[in-house]
Amino acid sequence: MRVEEQQETPLFTALKKYVEDGTISFHVPGHKGGRGIPEFREFVGENILAIDVTAGLLGLDNVCNPLGVIKRAEELAADAFGADHAHFLVNGTTSGIQAMILSVAGPGDEILIPRNAHRSVVGGLILSGARPVYIKPVIDDYMGIAMGITPESVRRALVEHPNAKAVFVINPTYYGVASNLKEIVEIAHAFEKPVIVDEAHGAHFGFHPELPLSAMEAGADMSAASVHKLVGSMTQSSILLVKGNLVDDKRVKAAMNLTQTTSPSYPLMASLDVARKQIALKGREMLERTIKLCEEARSKLNSIDGIYVMGREIEGTEGCYAYDPTKLAINVRELGLSGFEVERILRYEYHIQVELSDLYNVLAVGAIGDSEESLAALVDAIKEIAQKYARKNVIKIAASLPENQELVVSPRFAFYSEKRVMHLEESEGEISAEMLMAYPPGIPIICPGERITREVIEYAKALKAEGCHLQGTEDPETNFIKVLADRESVEMEYYRQAEQVG
Repeated sequence: MRVEEQQETPLFTALKKYVEDGTISFHVPGHKGGRGIPEFREFVGENILAIDVTAGLLGLDNVCNPLGVIKRAEELAADAFGADHAHFLVNGTTSGIQAMILSVAGPGDEILIPRNAHRSVVGGLILSGARPVYIKPVIDDYMGIAMGITPESVRRALVEHPNAKAVFVINPTYYGVASNLKEIVEIAHAFEKPVIVDEAHGAHFGFHPELPLSAMEAGADMSAASVHKLVGSMTQSSILLVKGNLVDDKRVKAAMNLTQTTSPSYPLMASLDVARKQIALKGREMLERTIKLCEEARSKLNSIDGIYVMGREIEGTEGCYAYDPTKLAINVRELGLSGFEVERILRYEYHIQVELSDLYNVLAVGAIGDSEESLAALVDAIKEIAQKYARKNVIKIAASLPENQELVVSPRFAFYSEKRVMHLEESEGEISAEMLMAYPPGIPIICPGERITREVIEYAKALKAEGCHLQGTEDPETNFIKVLADRESVEMEYYRQAEQVG
């Protein structure tokens, strides 16, 4: 990394100059520097609205075909993150994941994907027409969560599916679990397959030696990283990284431009520019402090009766090669409370909001903006909750994560097929035309094209009973789900088409 050049913020600097020049605006947006929306400006401030300009203005470049300050900002980002190319994203990492899939696979192509992949992957499969080959992650029964995938499972899948176009990996999972990405990359490259990585929760990897390897360090070909989640840019701003010769960067850019807005947010892109500078120059010391605070909090939380917070002790187990110590996955099952209940108690009694909750856990995300005070408040709150609500070893929730579901037709085929609506309780054996998930973390319980099982139905019922608001179905209450209208005919037609393609 060229440290001296990392001092630059070309896009942010150009925006500040545009404001300092006193430029008179006869372009969109119509609020004209905030003057057209004074109530909002009074709350958020003048500067953020002053740099909320439109694409293509002289000196401010265009994200769809950057040639000036955006291009320079992306070059600096590529250097900082160890990539050959970097692309700013203002549609979140979702758009980056979908662009990665579109750039490596087309209709009928297979792509290897962990079954605990984010909902954005399903969207990418529908857009591309690719057919997923799901790899089962290791399941931690006590935590009740999906962990990583093993190199052996990837090798086996590549042997069984030699025509697969790419391998998709999560680095890390929402809960901070990282697979052995370097070995997975070596295996995939031996088969001449590119590795594309969902690094939504790993943008800070690569900037401190105690963190797992980043996708670029591990030799992956592409990664989509949520800079906004853990590196400090504004929500919805992410980055797509490309490295090596197995993926054509021009094709990646073309795929991006299919879904990327032509009216990008300049405040979001400017925040990417500044966050990149900060993590490049000060990342190690900032992350050092964050890791120290989180490890101290983990130790204190683990001393509370009935509480378990996983950490580096799980490294080297089958489902975890490396672990991100900034994640605090707080298991509360021995209190006799669900994670959903603890999230509500924290929010409404202690004014603490965690990242997510599930049946057994609440997840607190540590990051560079945390302080001793914020983590102390969390520890004290959990300690009080444990003392107040403790019913030791009373595990009242018996639902288990459903096993991999049978993929009957591709997500795209299911999405465009004729559908009918039926009660979820009565849908066993049907082919789902919708996703069903808890969000966050946004990992589908069932995907379009998969057969609905009794285990899926019972797990969804258990989540709802504990107060989890499920998403993905048109029915906001998730009492009903769309399924394929004529299951038998669809299966026959789909297999006939598959034989013609194959």
